[in-house]
Amino acid sequence: MDKFNLLITVAVIIIIFISLFLSLFLFTVKTEHKLSNRLFAFFLVFTAIDISGILFNFLNDNPSNIGMFRNSISFLQPPTLYLYVLSVCYSDFKLKSIHLLHITPFLIANLILLSRFYSVSLSSKIDFLENNSNMLEIQFIHIFLHIQIVAYIIVVFIILRKAKKLYLENYAGASMESINWLFQFIIAISLFYFFAFIKNIFKFTDYSNILEWLKIGLFVFELFIISWYLFKALNNPSLFRNIDSKLKLVKAIILDKKSENLAVNENIYTKELLQLKSYMIEKKPFLNPSLTIQDISNDIEIPTRELSLLINHKLGQHFFDFINIYRIENAMEILKDTTRTKVTILEILYEVGFNSKSSFNAAFKKHAGITPTKYRKQLKNNTL
Repeated sequence: MDKFNLLITVAVIIIIFISLFLSLFLFTVKTEHKLSNRLFAFFLVFTAIDISGILFNFLNDNPSNIGMFRNSISFLQPPTLYLYVLSVCYSDFKLKSIHLLHITPFLIANLILLSRFYSVSLSSKIDFLENNSNMLEIQFIHIFLHIQIVAYIIVVFIILRKAKKLYLENYAGASMESINWLFQFIIAISLFYFFAFIKNIFKFTDYSNILEWLKIGLFVFELFIISWYLFKALNNPSLFRNIDSKLKLVKAIILDKKSENLAVNENIYTKELLQLKSYMIEKKPFLNPSLTIQDISNDIEIPTRELSLLINHKLGQHFFDFINIYRIENAMEILKDTTRTKVTILEILYEVGFNSKSSFNAAFKKHAGITPTKYRKQLKNNTL
């Protein structure tokens, strides 16, 4: 076994082990996000099967139906990832029979191979694979797979973009970090698929050395992505807080109001705004780290739709930022309090409604222009 095949084999064994270990963890861990965990576990299992080709070929030199079927498993990875993202983003997501349509590309790929691979003799199978670069079925499957991957990646980013907007307009918890991390995770997977596409181009050329190095690079990158996810999953078992898919974006609510021919009553908006500000100052709901726009709506008896328009449209702020401003103002008051100089920054951020130091620092710097630590030092220097 040459050094290339040895490196690839070692990388494949490590990736398969970690993938199966993490999938087992996701299948068995007790959590409220069972569907999300199981969908990602299936994605990892499909990934392990997809990259196990080198081990499969080592155990079986001759082409087989099982081996070709294993290759087609790659068609199940993008739709599984898509369903996983949906389940993570929306709390009311459920698998339905219509979702079975996502296995259509997988079925088509196998049907295409039925007449000239699955149903022929071993010698015909060998001849088929030896001339794979000239076989229309192989070329079509490669193109079809890459079109499918691109389509699903685009749809996933659209879903995440909408989910992020919905979260900003309706929630004020710590899930923004989780959504941002999910964006990063999908970007990493997109980059992996892009380099896999480059690798597949070299598969049909005579540049075997470049192809081998690309394979090693892809396996190392895949190992990094899976290990990164494993680290996040173990350190943040409740990584995501879902949003309600029935929520509407503010722009959709505005269109609805226009279609209903409802005139905006400035007096009503002014009255509701005063009511909202009075409530925020007196009741301090922002101290609740899991506060939602629905919670405030229930307390001040303004319909959620109207309240969303008032904050996200009329005030020109996302609900997320609107709440964080009150939290930061409260934190600044605590920092100014000379009787509380021994209270740590960590204690303050939890007290005012944050549950993440990074999100607190980012919000504080966005509002005050400096970090809370520098703000405290600045106050201390001014009193000297």
